[in-house]
Amino acid sequence: MVMRILIADDSKVSRTVIAGLIRNRLPDVEILEAGDGASALEHASTSTPDLAVLDINMPGITGLEVAERLRAAGSPIKMAILTANVQEATRAKADALGVPLFRKPAKSEVIDDILKLLTP
Repeated sequence: MVMRILIADDSKVSRTVIAGLIRNRLPDVEILEAGDGASALEHASTSTPDLAVLDINMPGITGLEVAERLRAAGSPIKMAILTANVQEATRAKADALGVPLFRKPAKSEVIDDILKLLTP
């Protein structure tokens, strides 16, 4: 079974960088990309990725709202929030959802920590 990872970020550059760092570690992974929250939810429901890396600030539905909707639906997808804007209210909401928050920029160490979420 091929592992699938969803990268949801409104910046194409960010998605490309994150995808490249993940592929360096997991060459056989299938990467799904979403430029907004609605597309992220669509991918999550149709492809059921193993992991979703969600940017907070996206047009329409934010990454936190995507995480909240997936949790409410009982989704088994592991999730990580990746953001440059770490405010206390954001951290509290992510903690309440049980979704770890990681700080941008997406460097090797950050991606390594996010990928640890895939180990049982």
